[in-house]
Amino acid sequence: MDYRNNNPYLQFEPVPPATSNGYGTNGNRSMGKICDALNRCGKRVEVATRKAEVYADNIWHHFKVSPSLTDAAMARIAQGTKVLTEGGHDKVFQQTFEVLPGEKFLNAYACYISTSTGPVIGTLYISSKKVAFCSEYPFCHYSPTGQQQWMYYKVVVQPDRLRAVNPSSNRMSPSDKYIQIVTTDGHEFWFMGFISYGKALKQLCGVLQQPRDSSGEIPVAHSA
Repeated sequence: MDYRNNNPYLQFEPVPPATSNGYGTNGNRSMGKICDALNRCGKRVEVATRKAEVYADNIWHHFKVSPSLTDAAMARIAQGTKVLTEGGHDKVFQQTFEVLPGEKFLNAYACYISTSTGPVIGTLYISSKKVAFCSEYPFCHYSPTGQQQWMYYKVVVQPDRLRAVNPSSNRMSPSDKYIQIVTTDGHEFWFMGFISYGKALKQLCGVLQQPRDSSGEIPVAHSA
């Protein structure tokens, strides 16, 4: 995992030793509970695919971005379980990032971020005061002294630091779509593998285009 101290938008949050293996203290949970979670998830995906073929295609494209379909599926199950347990994406957002006074959570989108070591699966969060990403799993990093550290890969950009939001796609495979975020000081981040690409792009463009109110916040827009 790349570790670039010269990028002011990157954050690496150390993981407590008890959870440094990426599974936490619940690693000894019974296989029965895991099977139940997989069964429930499978039923929900089955219902979703019957309702909308497009959504199923988006799920497939999301999974195939990962080098491992199994890892991608497990990451989505783990994130879904966490959201249900904590009471919603807004609660997970509040636990993952520092919440500023008056900040309002807007939405969350499952996706990947491009890094020098490959795509990293996670969630893109949009609030009235930040655009932020956090990986689903911690990654092993070795400090200059050789010490092993497990850290979550995070990106945090304030709306007033956004210069551009650029959509693009693979010419050879148009279904592979990307969103590039460029900051005012020239840093850029590439996101891909969205399950809800159109909605994410629309909201990110809204963050870029909408004027700030007197407090510097993005006005909260309610979609139909």
